[in-house]
Amino acid sequence: MRQRRHLLLSLAGALTWPCALAQQPGRNYRLGWLGTTAPRGEPYNIAFVQRLAELGFVEGRNLTIEYRSAQGQAERLPELGNELLQLNCDLFFCGNELSLRALKLGSRTTPIVIVASDWDPVANGHVASLARPGGNITGVSMLQTELPAKRLQVLKELLPTVRRVGVLADVASTASLKVTQTAAAQLGIELVVHEFTRTPYDFEAAFANFKRGKAEALVALGSGFFVPARRLIPELALQHRLPSVFHQSQWAESGGLLSYGPSFPAAYRRAAELVAKVLNGAPPGEIPVEQPSAVEMVINLKTAKALGVAVPQSLRLRADRLIA
Repeated sequence: MRQRRHLLLSLAGALTWPCALAQQPGRNYRLGWLGTTAPRGEPYNIAFVQRLAELGFVEGRNLTIEYRSAQGQAERLPELGNELLQLNCDLFFCGNELSLRALKLGSRTTPIVIVASDWDPVANGHVASLARPGGNITGVSMLQTELPAKRLQVLKELLPTVRRVGVLADVASTASLKVTQTAAAQLGIELVVHEFTRTPYDFEAAFANFKRGKAEALVALGSGFFVPARRLIPELALQHRLPSVFHQSQWAESGGLLSYGPSFPAAYRRAAELVAKVLNGAPPGEIPVEQPSAVEMVINLKTAKALGVAVPQSLRLRADRLIA
């Protein structure tokens, strides 16, 4: 039986904060949304907007969403953040830490709801603690600075003889890279790291680097700047005969061999619920930052067959989904 691995219980529970500014009939709320690359058509972004509508905040009726994307150009984020700050938004929403930093440059009072997809909001000083964030920020932390170590362990179970692993990293995944390096040393794995420092990213050059370094597999760290290459990266991994491991299921669906991480649509739906709480008057600093209650493993058996990788029965049984 496929089993879902429970990781951490949600810190949420039923919140009973007084709603001093409960949703007011006839009022139009303005949400400023700052992104790095992902279009609004991404499944998790769609899930976010749908959940807001279910909770009574309907775009075009009583909610205006001001969406700004840096289109993969990190240097544009401060400018776009300032643009949103001029619109007198009731609340800001973002996922990438660089986006959060851009928003914090201009305001420390406007509420901000985050989905910390590839960074630790406590370790990086954005909230005081998960249980009591304080200030004007709350949201969901996706454990991506903890899970890279587990992904290497899963990779080692999949390929017991692997010794050299290529790692795709960038400015948005620095913390995840450090965790990966520590885990690799403990597992006796040597890493061939390609860390992008500026856009546009040259993925072909990265894989040429892995070939020179004789990498036997690939781990792509979680980064919003990799989203536009969701199909390209798995394709290059397959071309170079590198079994690949990713941080969320869409990568396995796009041809990656295996993904291990929380459900992004579920996290974004929960973030929408926190947005609704704040718009209804709950102080963000008093709403605990939540963590996923489970992670999911997805294995692409078609990719495994193409690579000639025999997926152990132990992993097949633990997988939440097998793509055949």
